[in-house]
Amino acid sequence: MESSVQGTPLSATLSLVMSQCCRKIKDTVQKLASDHKDIHSSVSRVGKAIDRNFDSEICGVVSDAVWDSREKQQQTLQMAILEHLYQQGMLSVAEELCQESTLNVDLDFKQPFLELNRILEALHEQDLGPALEWAVSHRQRLLELNSSLEFKLHRLQFIRLLADGPEKQLEALSYARHFQPFAHVHQREIQVMMGSLVYLQLGLEKSPYCHLLDNSHWAEICETFTRDACSLLGLSVESPLSVSFASGCVALPVLMNIKAVMEQRQCSGVWSHKDELPIEIELGMKCWYHSVFACPILRQQTSDSNPPIKLICGHVISRDALNKLINGGKLKCPYCPMEQNPADGKRIIF
Repeated sequence: MESSVQGTPLSATLSLVMSQCCRKIKDTVQKLASDHKDIHSSVSRVGKAIDRNFDSEICGVVSDAVWDSREKQQQTLQMAILEHLYQQGMLSVAEELCQESTLNVDLDFKQPFLELNRILEALHEQDLGPALEWAVSHRQRLLELNSSLEFKLHRLQFIRLLADGPEKQLEALSYARHFQPFAHVHQREIQVMMGSLVYLQLGLEKSPYCHLLDNSHWAEICETFTRDACSLLGLSVESPLSVSFASGCVALPVLMNIKAVMEQRQCSGVWSHKDELPIEIELGMKCWYHSVFACPILRQQTSDSNPPIKLICGHVISRDALNKLINGGKLKCPYCPMEQNPADGKRIIF
């Protein structure tokens, strides 16, 4: 049966269909080959780009003598990762890391992060109760920080009552008493909220006060709470690990260029202090966390071992510069003709 079928000549129609199918298959194969050629050309350059932009010896950028012992490095890194996990709310992962790394973490270290995450989770579910309770209990310290957190929480609670319609009008008016302590600072905002009551019968969503119902207020209150609570608890808003990683991405290419120059000129001893880079690296305003003073005489950044010294005339130089300018037990200011006793210089802290 099969041999008879194989020997049967194709009809004109079937032959046309077969030729069209073969042509379509051929065109598809050619298109796939062309597309693969374009992709292969791009993919083949990836390896060269990686080799060109990434150095396999990144660890050799800095001499081991600059840092603490390897055990101390490992412990510091583990604590940074742990703090990052707690700050991001990954509590179970953080606990697992504690157990596997045998880190001894005090409950006092965990407690601020646990409280922070508990309140933030409630805010994400639009529950203002825990945040309001926390803000009221820390009212005095928040006022010292010029924080508007408590007012914003009360404002959001008031807006929630307005959103429920005319049935909650009396309750909203009663709740407005919470604004009294903030009237001298947030008078304009309180007036706007009181004015919205006029449109409560018609519906706020169709009034000039519809912006009060915007969901962006919830994202804003989460950001405000995180910022103010971290300031109050002595925590950074961004985890030290994420800041260090972002700074390292900017600084590493510069340090690798410096490494190549030092190797070429055989001056490996240029960088020997762990608290100072061999050159200044601009990380941007986002990474500015404290004031930095560079000595105008020696062009060096001051440190704990070489602090800034204020002279009697008001000019500030580093201690190393002061010691080098002493002549015969007297010091002449490099910026004005005033002579003075070097012992009269006072250390200042920025």
